[in-house]
Amino acid sequence: MTLPDRRAFLLTAALVATVLVLALVSAGTGAYRIPLGDVLASVQHRAGLGGAPLDRVGESVLWNVRLPRVVLALLVGASLGCAGALMQGVFGNPLAEPGVIGISAGAAVGAVAAIGLGLSFLGNWTVPLCAFVAGLVTVGSVYFLSRNGGRTEVVTLILTGIAVNAFAGALIGLFVFFADSGQVNQITFWQLGSLAQATWPKVLAVLPCALAGLLVAPFYSRRLDLLSLGERPARHLGIDVERLRLALILVVALLTAAAVAVAGVITFVGLLVPHLLRMANGPGHRFLVPGSALAGAVVLVAGDLAARTLAQPAELPLGVLTALLGSPFFFWLLRRTRRKQGGWA
Repeated sequence: MTLPDRRAFLLTAALVATVLVLALVSAGTGAYRIPLGDVLASVQHRAGLGGAPLDRVGESVLWNVRLPRVVLALLVGASLGCAGALMQGVFGNPLAEPGVIGISAGAAVGAVAAIGLGLSFLGNWTVPLCAFVAGLVTVGSVYFLSRNGGRTEVVTLILTGIAVNAFAGALIGLFVFFADSGQVNQITFWQLGSLAQATWPKVLAVLPCALAGLLVAPFYSRRLDLLSLGERPARHLGIDVERLRLALILVVALLTAAAVAVAGVITFVGLLVPHLLRMANGPGHRFLVPGSALAGAVVLVAGDLAARTLAQPAELPLGVLTALLGSPFFFWLLRRTRRKQGGWA
């Protein structure tokens, strides 16, 4: 086993262990504290592996409140982390993240429109469904608007994404302007990002999209490594760059739109996580893509635990917390990289 392979193995093992520990700690921490041993005993009991059930209140808190939230944080974090690694590989730009091509803003427009127009044709599912569909439609629009002569240039795609983001921001402002005070509160809360409304049905809703994206993404690792050499060398090496780009944008849209639909807008996870792993183990996508999914899950489970415990009994918005911590960290990262490498270009 080579040194990079050994390092990737150790990092993967450390990330898996951290995810498991954090998930158990998060499941037991809160206003109703459940000891770690009781959490494990209850999980074992439900899995038919022995253990023992908790009292009625403990079982209800653990299985109806905490665990859906922990599992949703794992899925959303993994989706955002993996989507960020794919985006940076596709665009060959370390500043790329799913929001660059308008997925998050498009999903936000769908959610805000559903709230502002008072849509409720699917009950509690209406807002997530509208957000998911709007996110996918936005990505499709950005892709086809930036396509010219059967090809899509990265710069055109990013600039189109910026324009669509601005348009989506204007639409959100318009819906907020015409909304009543109750709807404005609901829109504001959704945009701040939170997992407070996590339920098992929401977990089941995001699970197929997250699993599909997370299982498919690693198969593109080798082609992303070749694409990192540049578009022309990648074409000479047999890579259909256009088809690869389209396929990965669809995977990113699937991952991000599903995550944003159930959790609101949560920024910086997809931007920072791949950077950290690239610093730890280099730019190879064979580790970077699955590693970003694991690290994204770690960040979001930890962030959600902090969001609901730092200001008890109140709860901080998760999207605000990730932005507050992520912005200065990313600035430090940017300065550090510029100092060591003389810039991004």
